[in-house]
Amino acid sequence: MNATPHDDTQFPHDALLETAVEAARAVGPRLRKAFRSRPEVSTKRDFQDPVTEHDKASEETIRAVIEGRWPGSAVLGEEGGATGSGRLRWYVDPIDGTANFAAGLPFFCVSIAAAVDGELVAGVVYDPVRDDEFTASTAGAWCNGTPIRSSGATGDREAMLLTSYPTPRDMSAEGEDALRRYGRFLTSFSAVRRVGSAALKLAHVAAGWSDAAYGTRANPWDVAAGALLVRQAGGLYLGDPLATGDYLACVGGFDLASSALSEVAP
Repeated sequence: MNATPHDDTQFPHDALLETAVEAARAVGPRLRKAFRSRPEVSTKRDFQDPVTEHDKASEETIRAVIEGRWPGSAVLGEEGGATGSGRLRWYVDPIDGTANFAAGLPFFCVSIAAAVDGELVAGVVYDPVRDDEFTASTAGAWCNGTPIRSSGATGDREAMLLTSYPTPRDMSAEGEDALRRYGRFLTSFSAVRRVGSAALKLAHVAAGWSDAAYGTRANPWDVAAGALLVRQAGGLYLGDPLATGDYLACVGGFDLASSALSEVAP
């Protein structure tokens, strides 16, 4: 029988989630050991886009776990690019928040998601410092095995916004308009935090630990797992998590139409 886009017999979602969790946890000991060791940093696009030996080694480990469980499936990783082909595709960021990791700031994570026929069906965001495991599948969303619900503030005045906007690329593209927009965020929200790691920001929105997250030019490996977490926890995620672009997420019940974020909603 030919599989359909919604047929999970060939790719059971719980099995995909188990693989994602196994792969994420496989690199946890390495990242905890290397954390605050001030690893040597090289750069990719520019001096504000760092990478360490641990990013590359961790992705190799993750890919090995995936290949062992789902041979030949497609993988899109931040460090290794695209490999494989087929209906099943994995999105891998071995360290989302490398700048934080390299400097010793404890806000980074491992992000892994699985999509079948272009539909996200399983994902994990793993915080190795706190040992917090955020997981999602078509059956729901959890933190450390406990179901989570994305709920919190209903408006800007009570809400915490997590964002890295404006980035240097935003400043280059928008100039002073970016600063004016950021100023509106600062004066509209109860608190604005620039913490790094899109995946972990989204996980915190999914858990209701923060109320909104916004970012520009995010890659699929940054947001795929987090987007599934937010949606499955009952929050709102705007943007295409499987394509490079802007994203906006907020807890369920948040009044986005009246928010300063409404003008940047993808």
